Amino acid sequence: MVRPTDQPTKGEQTRVAILDEALDIASRLGLEGLTIGSLADATGMSKSGLFAHFGSREDLQLAVLEHAALRYGEQVLMPVLRIERGLPRLHALFERWLDWSIASGLPGGCIMISAAAEYDDRPGPIRDCVIANQRRGSALCEKAVRLAIEEDHLKAGTDPEQIAFEMLGIVLASHNHRRLLGDRETRKRALTAFGELIARHAAPAKSRVRVAVR
Repeated sequence: MVRPTDQPTKGEQTRVAILDEALDIASRLGLEGLTIGSLADATGMSKSGLFAHFGSREDLQLAVLEHAALRYGEQVLMPVLRIERGLPRLHALFERWLDWSIASGLPGGCIMISAAAEYDDRPGPIRDCVIANQRRGSALCEKAVRLAIEEDHLKAGTDPEQIAFEMLGIVLASHNHRRLLGDRETRKRALTAFGELIARHAAPAKSRVRVAVR
C-alpha cells in the first residue's frame, strides 16, 4: 500500500524533531558546537539512538544545513513565488530574506551566515554544502532580477549577478549591525539601501507605463 506523501512516518517525524533541536544548537553555538553528545543532552536521546539517524557528526552537520535550507525555502522562497513577477517579487524576496534570521525563530540568527564564516577556509563536505546553498540562493535571486528586466521594471542592461551581489552585501551588513551592534535602525537602513540600488537600475518611467497598459 502506498503511503500518502503528506503523511510522514513516526520515524520521519522524529528525525525532523531532532533536526529542529540540532539547528537550534548550531544557531547558538555554530556547527562546530554541534556534536552527537550535545544533541543527546538536548533531546534526551541516547548517542546510539542518534547514530541510528546520523552515522557521524559530519552527517549530522550536513543534515542540519539541508534542514535549514528547507526551512528557508518554506519561509522565504515559496511565499515569494505567489507574488507578481518583476519588482514586486524581487522586493518581497529581499524583505523576506532580510527578515529571515528573526522569522526563523533561531536564537543565533541565520546559520548559513555563521557557517560561511566558520568554513570559508576549511575544505571539505561541509564547506562544499555551504557553497552550494549560497550559489542556489544567488541563482534564485538572479532569476528574480532577470524577470524584473523582462517585465521592463529594470533597465535592459542590468547585470543580475551584480544586483544579487549587492543584495547579499546589504543582508550581511544588516545581520552584523543588528546582531553585533544592536542597531535598531538596521532594517530601515537595509530597505533604504535596497531602494537606492533598485532606483539606480530602474527602467525609465515611460517604459513602465507602456508595460502597465499593454
